[in-house]
Amino acid sequence: MLQHGGALSFTVSGRIARPVAEVYEAVADPAQLSRYFTTGGAQGRLEAGGDVTWDFADFPGRFPVTVLEADAPRRIVMRWGAQDAASDDATTVTTFEFEPIGDGARTLVTITEGAWRASTGGAKAAFGNCEGWTGMLAALKMWVEHGINLREGFYK
Repeated sequence: MLQHGGALSFTVSGRIARPVAEVYEAVADPAQLSRYFTTGGAQGRLEAGGDVTWDFADFPGRFPVTVLEADAPRRIVMRWGAQDAASDDATTVTTFEFEPIGDGARTLVTITEGAWRASTGGAKAAFGNCEGWTGMLAALKMWVEHGINLREGFYK
């Protein structure tokens, strides 16, 4: 957990044995995202200027997501609501970076999110999201490499 300018942020990453374009598409495409991460469904493609919603069967309600930047197949930047966020609009910014590694058959996915207040509540919210994005990376790997929904039955 890093603290920059009085706000908390984090970075998690993982390697997936598929080309960068395939991994990027598994995140940007709402149909695929709904199969392994947004277990209640995703509406709208992650593309620049897009407003989408994510629903999780294990967390009540829909979460609005605003896509600030999408540079296929390298980067997606989005803003969404967060408890104890340091911003005036109670949101955090999440950045996905997709980097081809080795001979291009693998992809390094790095997710950075911030910023929360440097407080007990902010730390709790940041750690919760860090856990969520780490789980998303594991679920993404299982989905893209093996077609398995790792979250199925995991939370309920």
